[in-house]
Amino acid sequence: MAGSARLCVTNQKGGVGKTTVAINLAGALNERGQNVLFVDLDPQGNATEGLGLLEAYDAEPPTLLDALVDPTSVTAEELVYDHPEMDVIASNVDMNAAHSVLVEQDDAEMQLDALLSSLEAARGYDFVVVDCPPQLGLITDNALCATEQLVIPALAESTSKRSLELLFDYTGSLEMDHDVQIEPIALVANRVEHTNQADQMLEWFDEALPDVPLFEIRKRVALQRAFEAGSSVFAVEEEVDMQAEFTTMAETIETRVTTRDREVPA
Repeated sequence: MAGSARLCVTNQKGGVGKTTVAINLAGALNERGQNVLFVDLDPQGNATEGLGLLEAYDAEPPTLLDALVDPTSVTAEELVYDHPEMDVIASNVDMNAAHSVLVEQDDAEMQLDALLSSLEAARGYDFVVVDCPPQLGLITDNALCATEQLVIPALAESTSKRSLELLFDYTGSLEMDHDVQIEPIALVANRVEHTNQADQMLEWFDEALPDVPLFEIRKRVALQRAFEAGSSVFAVEEEVDMQAEFTTMAETIETRVTTRDREVPA
């Protein structure tokens, strides 16, 4: 059966506002009528907090880690939290042990793929948005292999050149090792300010990745206020000019993403 369109929001460089981009992209997709599942794969649980579900971070099993170890052992009803804008698989303190636990599994990099296939069969999501930890490794490998479609937040500063090179080198190796094809579908210049360096980096992004749509998210306090309120900017009363950019991002992604026929585990 055809699964959801899956997106991996990742950049191994910390401090780029990855979680803010992930939450507001999911909110924009929901605003456009899409049925969205948000997966917080980061052991720090920033997205879980930013969606107002901090209590889930200390919840008793079954948790996300249990589901990754045995994707068929946990039902959607046990794992998925309700949120006004989207369904959420919350991170949990147990995810801090994820690498050491998952490395013992056969096909350790494919556990999230099996879990999502099971949930998609039960819930029929249009989109799955996966928020990754701010480093590469086995947890992020699961997101990359399960989604094969990248949304890359990056700061408009020179350090982003090296971080993008490392990301693409890494995904290239993963493609060869696991027979997947990982494609960037959006580059998000985040927290953009009006500086010469930012303007130069925006030009570099366009030149370096001419086939990848580039979106500019300006630095706005309203984005942080929405995070603190447990929602995207689409669920707050104040008008935020970045809503339009996230909406354009969602529209563009809708036309570019693919859904793949995925075998649902028995």
